[in-house]
Order: sequence, then C-alpha cells, then structure tokens
Amino acid sequence: MNVKTKYTIKIALLAAIAFILMLFQFPVPVFPGFLKIDFSDLPALLGSFALGPIAGMIIEAVKNLLHALIRGTQTGGVGELSNFIVGSALAVPAGLVYLRQKTKKGAVKGLVVGVLAMAVVASFSNYFLVLPLYQKVLGMPLEVIVESSSKVNSAIVDLRSLIIYGILPFNLVKGTAVSIVTALLYKRLSWLLRK
Repeated sequence: MNVKTKYTIKIALLAAIAFILMLFQFPVPVFPGFLKIDFSDLPALLGSFALGPIAGMIIEAVKNLLHALIRGTQTGGVGELSNFIVGSALAVPAGLVYLRQKTKKGAVKGLVVGVLAMAVVASFSNYFLVLPLYQKVLGMPLEVIVESSSKVNSAIVDLRSLIIYGILPFNLVKGTAVSIVTALLYKRLSWLLRK
C-alpha cells in the first residue's frame, strides 16, 4: 500500500470516529441550549498533529459532511458549517505550531494557540456569519435566540452580549476539554497514526 493510500485511509478512519463522537453531545447548564459539548474535534486534533494541519481540516470537513448526509441537518447546513469553521480553527493552528516544534512543549503551545484561535474565530464567525445565516435560512429572528439564551444567562441581552457571555466562554471551555483529552491520548496513539 502506498503512502497516499495510507494517508487517505487514516483520514477516513479519523473522520468516521469524529462523526461517531459528534453523536454524543451534552449541554452545559451555564451556556445557551444550542451550545453543546462533544469531543468530535479530538480526531481532527490527533490527525493534525500526526498527519499535518491540512489533514485536521479535511477530517473536520468529512465529519460534518457525514453528519449532514447520515443524520440530516436540522439547521439547513448552518450548524455543520459553523462546526467546520470552529473545529478547523482549533485543529489547524494547533497542527501548524506542532509541525514546527514536535516536542511536548510544542504540543502544549499548539493546543493553547488552537483553543484561543477557536474562541476568537467562533466569536467572529457567529457574529458576522453563522447567526445571520440562522436568521436567513431558518427564518429564526435573532431576538428569539437572544431571548432563549438570556433565560440561561441574564447577562445576555443582545447579539454582542451573546458572543461575550455565551459563544466566547463556551468555546474556551470546549476547546480546553478537547485539548486535555488530546494531550492525554496523543503520545499513546501517535505510533499508530504515523505507522
């Protein structure tokens, strides 16, 4: 089996695992109900470290495509687009940092950069793209999203406060949780991914 075929098989397997992990989501009571934590970015991070940042992005894309095709989309594809953007914002920068510094310190630095990039990109993409798309595609007024979010967190009163008190901290928490699991698993699995 040639190198390209092995690379493709590894990406496909990691994307399939990511899709399965995406099925297990749970809400966090302090965040709006539409924000749920899952560990589907874990395979993309592992792939980004072992196979390169582009692999991490491809895993994110295939995972979301599988989700839309197999499970169907309840958001007109907007949720999957958002998941791809935010997941890639975690996996790609982390992989780029690790690519330049393949040490434990480099991995930790990559994960920190990835989590920060994820939170920032999630904030901007939700403000300028995702939430406006929800309005257009689903016909869901922003006021409805803000109102349901304010029931969980009274500090959320408009789009700006939704980003500051909902989207930003949620992605910091999710990114950190996924990064901790990645840090615990990567060395144990890296030999298999690089084999």
